[in-house]
Amino acid sequence: MKNQIYPCLWFDGQAKEAAELYCSIFKDSRITADTPMVVNFEINGQKIMGLNGGPIFKINPSISLLVNCGSDSEIENAYNKLLEGGKAMMALNKYPWSEKYGWVVDKYGMTWQLMLGGLPPTGERIVPTFLFVGEQYGKAQEAIQLYTSIFPGSQAHEAQLYKEGEGQQVGTLKFGHFTLANNLFAAMDGAGAHEFKFNEAVSITVSCGTQEEIDTYWNKLTADGGEESKCGWLKDKFGVSWQIVPSVLGKLMTNPDKAQKVMQIVMQTVKFDIKQLEEA
Repeated sequence: MKNQIYPCLWFDGQAKEAAELYCSIFKDSRITADTPMVVNFEINGQKIMGLNGGPIFKINPSISLLVNCGSDSEIENAYNKLLEGGKAMMALNKYPWSEKYGWVVDKYGMTWQLMLGGLPPTGERIVPTFLFVGEQYGKAQEAIQLYTSIFPGSQAHEAQLYKEGEGQQVGTLKFGHFTLANNLFAAMDGAGAHEFKFNEAVSITVSCGTQEEIDTYWNKLTADGGEESKCGWLKDKFGVSWQIVPSVLGKLMTNPDKAQKVMQIVMQTVKFDIKQLEEA
């Protein structure tokens, strides 16, 4: 089911403000849920959660949103509006891989890769993209293999590898698309010195309909060096943060008869137990 797996962005009280900005820039966008803690929104069909989690974690370029733009005016408008109060990592220009491309950090710290044309094989306009750097450099293909082995409806697509003379380790991943439960993602390896790594500020949320799904995804993602956290959060062996949550959680947390008890359980939980939540 599409949008079963989607990114969550960590904000310091600015989730709605950020969502409103993003929805004003990209067509076919809307806010779908608005609470003090969580603001859900969609841009070009890509579901995103904005979480008001406080100042603990800061977004960095390890997971960005790649936007495939259809015209010069579209990419220039998006680039200029995202750049206001932010900064350019790569200026909007012509590059070997694109007639027009830019990488920008917006004023909330979220990073965006904007590319003219070049729609992926499945046609998505917005693609969450992993960048493997530092001690994780060279592991992008391994991660894709792991992730696509875990979730039904998943597969690796096109993979472009670095060759001799391209300034990177031969055989590492220049760029590759893959789907997880029919949701499109991308990954890259990035050589050189980087002052960032995967953290909780951009996590991947997995909405689960059954306890079996929760148990399976949890166990497979924490295997071989992953870490359990709290409230349904974990880190996999590469340091990527995931939220493994029951799809019924939002309904239970907005039920006036259950919300307080459900929240108490959530705050004390490591891995979610659907039966425990429903019986709260």
